[in-house]
Amino acid sequence: MSRMATRLRNASFATLLGLFASSAFAQSPAEFINDASAKGMADIEASRLAHQLSESKQVKDYTIVVINDRTTANQHLAKIAKQLDLPVAPREEVVDKAKALMPEVKADASFDQAYAASQVKTTQEAIEQLQQAAQTTDVPQIKAFAEETLPKLQNHLQMARALQASR
Repeated sequence: MSRMATRLRNASFATLLGLFASSAFAQSPAEFINDASAKGMADIEASRLAHQLSESKQVKDYTIVVINDRTTANQHLAKIAKQLDLPVAPREEVVDKAKALMPEVKADASFDQAYAASQVKTTQEAIEQLQQAAQTTDVPQIKAFAEETLPKLQNHLQMARALQASR
């Protein structure tokens, strides 16, 4: 893998892993929307990179599902933010936040293995965040979003675990 591809891979996984490391405490509607949007964007970017770099049909198929579902979810979050008159974090802010939280991805691990492992971990954390939001929010739009998105993320988790087991 070229040096640039390795840097892109590390940056993308760092973004994904760092953004999913947020607190499990109850969030305000603005915090929830900003955090969930940022995580969605990070997941989309990591999956785009995995789609480009992986030669596995199983990984490529999984990345398409993630990209489509997370894009739809982020569009829904943007609509909710607009309805509630709340801002969504700009992309530049997400990148800056990710750079500050960049853990190292092991250079000796294969790309597909690292991607599958990160997807299992980050998807579990996203599920926990949505479950908490569904239980604690008093904002009907956020509760509906969480309840609508949870089954999709649970499907992603099953698929990510299958990817991890096959690696």
